[in-house]
Amino acid sequence: MRIRSSDDFKRIYELQQRVGDGRLLIFGAKNDLQNSRLGLSVSRKHGNAVRRVRLKRLIRESFRLSQHNIPTGFDFIVIPRQGVVATIAELQSSIQRLTQKVANRIGESDSP
Repeated sequence: MRIRSSDDFKRIYELQQRVGDGRLLIFGAKNDLQNSRLGLSVSRKHGNAVRRVRLKRLIRESFRLSQHNIPTGFDFIVIPRQGVVATIAELQSSIQRLTQKVANRIGESDSP
């Protein structure tokens, strides 16, 4: 359920389908799988390793809790906004809303 290869990250970034809010920025692309996958990009600007790992864990858990409410068959890269402190519920809400929005954009761009 995770995106790990740099080729997958590159493919998703090159599609340039992104949406964001005050908490998160999400890039998306279609995949040929039955489920959606998550990739994380948390820069050093978010603090030391302890803070970055905690933020990653919160985002992964929010994604796991939201997986039944997000579109399937997509790869998503989640980038947290700098300086934002959010709860799991807030992250979960953002993930559900933004993944749906980017999936709709990708679906529109595929239409003739």
